[in-house]
Amino acid sequence: MWLLIPLAVATVAGMILLYPWNKDPAKSVFPQGTPVSATVTGTITGPCLAEGQVQVGEPPPDAKPCLTSELAMTDGPGAGKPLKLTLPIEPSTPRFAAGDKVVLSYNGGDAANPASFQIVDFQRGTPLLLLAGLFALAVIVLGRWQGLAALIALGLSFLVLAFFVLPSILAGESPLLVAIAGAGAIMFVALYLTHGLSARTSVAVLGTLMSLVLIGVLSAIFSAAASLTGLDDSTSQLIGSLGHGIDARGLLLAGVVIGALGVLDDVTVTQTSAVWELRRANPALGWRELYGAGLRIGRDHVGSAVNTLVMAYAGAALPVLLYTSLSGVRLGSILGAEDIAQEIVRTLAGSVGIVAAVPVTTVLAALIASREPQSLVSGKDG
Repeated sequence: MWLLIPLAVATVAGMILLYPWNKDPAKSVFPQGTPVSATVTGTITGPCLAEGQVQVGEPPPDAKPCLTSELAMTDGPGAGKPLKLTLPIEPSTPRFAAGDKVVLSYNGGDAANPASFQIVDFQRGTPLLLLAGLFALAVIVLGRWQGLAALIALGLSFLVLAFFVLPSILAGESPLLVAIAGAGAIMFVALYLTHGLSARTSVAVLGTLMSLVLIGVLSAIFSAAASLTGLDDSTSQLIGSLGHGIDARGLLLAGVVIGALGVLDDVTVTQTSAVWELRRANPALGWRELYGAGLRIGRDHVGSAVNTLVMAYAGAALPVLLYTSLSGVRLGSILGAEDIAQEIVRTLAGSVGIVAAVPVTTVLAALIASREPQSLVSGKDG
């Protein structure tokens, strides 16, 4: 579809204009210090004692226990040296055991002083890589060459996020404009690389683009109407770390656009595929019959897609929901809180876009498929 060529050109131009070519990159900030890898060689549970203090007699009944971990650092300024750290055992602190691979934070002080280090987390690289390998294997086994293409498209999508979206936002560009350009690039690359250059794919691209515009407009209108600032805890910490201002509400809207893109791709591709398969099964169907049959399929799909989006956002906001439920205030006040209201706008704006994507994409697919020669409709890519 020739209409998509200027849109693709505009996407590339937007990325070129928004990329921080001549701007200094944001300084690397690690709020807890420089990360250092280590291995727990042993642990001892006992009363909390200051450095050099010795326990005499039985500890008081109300004394809090502490966990003393013996560690061997595997990198950083103290690589190969033993280290002993003590931290109180609290419900909010993780439990470490011998053999655990952990991450320490190093504050830049004397590497021989235990006070320069703190245990902050576990190392999770190996299990995450294994899970990623299992995911890739499952996609390739089921999808074969198309599955491989989907994985390549996924990798390119991450490259767009890592090397365009994040640097541009950190350099002070408009988060919403950056997200629109980045989402456009991801949409073109992912859909065409995975599903091929065809009229079917072009319809899915156009339907996705139109729905993204609707989601962006709705999010902008209702985030302003609800006086959402976008200044949640993570955004406030980011602004403090950067040392310069950032459009917090624009960052919220950017998250809505990028977050809805994946679900929209699923809906639009499914609708176009359904219409093309209906035409191939019965070439006598006109565009109205194709639209009606495709829309009936879409009604079933949209229910599950909206539920997927709602559950995804609810799962991401679950700690916030649990925390606010303990506040003892009425439900209306909880739902109106900044953190919860943000998720409501994300969910509902994205859901409206998904609902709209079904009739929009279906009618486009019906109009195009009904005019294509039967030999093209019967082909592998439609």
